[in-house]
Amino acid sequence: MIDLDTYVQLLGLVQNSIIAGAVLGLVGGLVGVFVMQRDMAFAVHGISELSFAGAAGALLLGVNVVAGSLVGSLIAAILIGLLGARARDRNSIIGVLMPAGLGLGILFLALYPGRSANKFSLLTGQIIAVDSPQLAWLVGISLVVLVALLLIWRPLTFDSLDPDVAAARGVPSRFVALAFMVLLGLIVAVSVQIIGALLVMALLVTPAAAALRVSASPVLVPMLASVFGLFSAVAGILLAIAGSLPISPYITTISFAIYVVCRLVGRASRRRLRAAV
Repeated sequence: MIDLDTYVQLLGLVQNSIIAGAVLGLVGGLVGVFVMQRDMAFAVHGISELSFAGAAGALLLGVNVVAGSLVGSLIAAILIGLLGARARDRNSIIGVLMPAGLGLGILFLALYPGRSANKFSLLTGQIIAVDSPQLAWLVGISLVVLVALLLIWRPLTFDSLDPDVAAARGVPSRFVALAFMVLLGLIVAVSVQIIGALLVMALLVTPAAAALRVSASPVLVPMLASVFGLFSAVAGILLAIAGSLPISPYITTISFAIYVVCRLVGRASRRRLRAAV
């Protein structure tokens, strides 16, 4: 353990990571609600592998890692959106993209002659990896995702809950699905910079899954998912400062604990409801 004075000094060094984690937790929680409603948790992992490959390629070439991560994520998201209209096709495409992305990423890292810490951070995140230019990128991308998500919120909700009826009512399901995949690719690329490619689902899936265990309200679920994501990211960063482990174990543990608690609370609430009936 470190003393309080040292901890306060370290807080100043990671303030960019705290801001980025807070923004990511909020926006990721909102995106995660639609990921769960559209049964696309597997797609998050597939996109993160291509994002990892893009980031590793950028690291090898000495260019902006965030830009490389974005390129990889968007390629995966667009391919899944265009070719995976049906769940069976989507899972097949993701199953092909995941090992390809992971293999390319490992190849690029093996060829990279720089510090091993830079390689490791792409997989598991790094507490001091976010500098000011990267923070501007991350916050800007997150705001773009948030604004675009709010613009398509109603048709996306309709298409997520009942795609057949939505299409019959004139909702452009193909466009909405592809637009959401692009937004998902953007937020995954941002997440890789904070928590790493291997555990990105801890901020894009688990908070929303936890919220859905305790509520079915179309208003309360997004709010809870955002709060859970925000708390997991910020609390994980604050705990990681005092430890020697990468940031991802802290965030994933907190996120998982929230899910377990919500699952127990939801089960208890359903039992009381059945008993009352």
